[in-house]
Amino acid sequence: MIKAILTDIEGTITRISFVKEILFPYAAAHLPQFIRDHQHDAAVAEQISAVRAELDNDSADIDTVIAALLEWIAADKKITPLKQLQGLVWQFGYTNGDFTGHLYEDAYQFLTQQKADGRNLYVYSSGSVKAQQLLFAYSDYGDIRPLFSDYFDTKVGAKQEISAYQNIIAALPYEAEQILFLSDIIAELDAAKAAGMHTLQLFRDAQATSPEHPVISSFEHFDEGAFS
Repeated sequence: MIKAILTDIEGTITRISFVKEILFPYAAAHLPQFIRDHQHDAAVAEQISAVRAELDNDSADIDTVIAALLEWIAADKKITPLKQLQGLVWQFGYTNGDFTGHLYEDAYQFLTQQKADGRNLYVYSSGSVKAQQLLFAYSDYGDIRPLFSDYFDTKVGAKQEISAYQNIIAALPYEAEQILFLSDIIAELDAAKAAGMHTLQLFRDAQATSPEHPVISSFEHFDEGAFS
């Protein structure tokens, strides 16, 4: 019986284009000046040091750091200091009213109903925990952070690694088979299933599917009985 739901964000409960067309371009446009203006702030300085470590160059100047970050954005790299810095830039955008966090209507209704039915909800995304919380704090439906019990990002491991899901299971008060993982990506679902979780794929953007995982195109088609 499913007692907890672990959900991906992009392509699962939000449209991929929101990240690709709104968040990433916003970060690319604003990140250089943001870093120059805030490079001595503790939170930003910590991530700049992490970028230098990724580059294996402790003496990299700020221009080199910014250039690396922009290259990572263009290549859609899932690198933790980039995600942390993007989260800080997006915070400015959200609080400034430049955009709100997109959420599919069926996803919002599903999450709200699952919470009302007594299931705890968790998030696992390649975006930083800070970025996740910002999206939900400034969502199209207002602040929906109270729906979620906890958040996970790449600090627990990459989303296609079995060990990442094992780390999440270890952090939750549930057995693996009591957790349902939602994603649009087969490789992520494969890793979660290998760790013992139930899986469900959201078919949102004509991506590949696999017979190894149940598939729905909308949460309106969610069949609770299939996992009991």
